[in-house]
Formats: sequence, structure tokens, C-alpha cells
Amino acid sequence: MNVTDFKSKFIFPKRLKSLRKDSGFTQQEVADKIGINRGSYSNWENGKREPTLENVVKLAKLFKTTTDFILGVTDD
Repeated sequence: MNVTDFKSKFIFPKRLKSLRKDSGFTQQEVADKIGINRGSYSNWENGKREPTLENVVKLAKLFKTTTDFILGVTDD
């Protein structure tokens, strides 16, 4: 695992939860909006699982940000 992978593995769940809360969504609402079940989404926020690239793109669009920010590659 390289530094970028290590960083994104720990930053992603925190960023995801923060983006969701800042947007005023529940986990269920985000899951519904991107077409997955709430349990899968919860696993992402808890760092138990990682989403597919397709779902990362959906999250970025939903939260009006970049995939790089969500994944922890950039801080802006």
C-alpha cells in the first residue's frame, strides 16, 4: 500500500460522513440518491468497505465536489 492509498483509506470515510452531514442528508437519503442500500453506504462511512469507482463518481456529483477530494487525494 502506497502513501496515497493509505491516506485515502482513512480519509475517505471521514470525508464522506462530513459531506453527508454538511449536506443535511441521512445515510438512507444518500443511498437512495445513488441507488444502493443503506447498509452498503454505512459500511463506506465506517471504513468497512470501499465503493466502486462508479459510486465514487455518483457521490462526487451528489455532493458537488471532486472524486479526488472525496478520496483524500486533494484537500480542495
